[in-house]
Amino acid sequence: MNKMMKIAVYGKGGIGKSTTVSNLSAALAMRGVKVMQIGCDPKADSTALLRGPEPMKTVLDLVRERKNDFALEDMVRTGFGGVICCEAGGPSPGTGCAGRGIIAALEKLAERGAFDTYRPDVVFYDVLGDVVCGGFTMPMRPGYAEKVFVVTSGENMSIHAAANIAMAVEGFRGRGYAEFAGLILNRRGVKNEDEKVAELAADIHSSVIGSLSRSQTVLEAEELGRTVIEAFPESAMAQEYRLLAEAVMRAAGGKI
Repeated sequence: MNKMMKIAVYGKGGIGKSTTVSNLSAALAMRGVKVMQIGCDPKADSTALLRGPEPMKTVLDLVRERKNDFALEDMVRTGFGGVICCEAGGPSPGTGCAGRGIIAALEKLAERGAFDTYRPDVVFYDVLGDVVCGGFTMPMRPGYAEKVFVVTSGENMSIHAAANIAMAVEGFRGRGYAEFAGLILNRRGVKNEDEKVAELAADIHSSVIGSLSRSQTVLEAEELGRTVIEAFPESAMAQEYRLLAEAVMRAAGGKI
């Protein structure tokens, strides 16, 4: 790939966003793409399926413990397929603002020259989408993501969150922020689910760029602490993730 692609993936908490992003990262890595995945959720579990069960320091952990005395290498870990994993983290429970934590973490990565050092082909920002304010919009800002995707199901709260994110992206038009690139349907077995998400796409003048089945294989892989791509590479679900990775790349203006 000639140009680094920076992609933000938003979605309501519990929608399967991190699982989806991790499987996209793994699928691309298996195609020879150098991927960096940055978790922007205070739970700091975005990259867990890629890097294994051993805890890793988040960027905000390092800031709290060492102030400014840490290196870029302390902020990352290499996971499955060579995916470069980083977790922004969040404030101590009951203190501070999680959104501002994302701002601080991404600024530290920029200060340490993360993109110039690792030179990934694709950067995924995995961002909580229940609220779209303050630091949670940080990955959309100039210099960070160029395209925004939203993972949604046909559940009402998920659709509501997706619509809010699309409205936020539209509101930033003209400021050089990221562009909305499409919806990813992660099915939950809701009645008329495909139709509901298609209606949402029409309402926000976008499209559903790919979909994922509700599958026991995903749960089995998560129980093993792995992505489907790693745990069950020959499964039908792994193929769905591979096809979705291709669709995301096309919608973002790239190719693999």
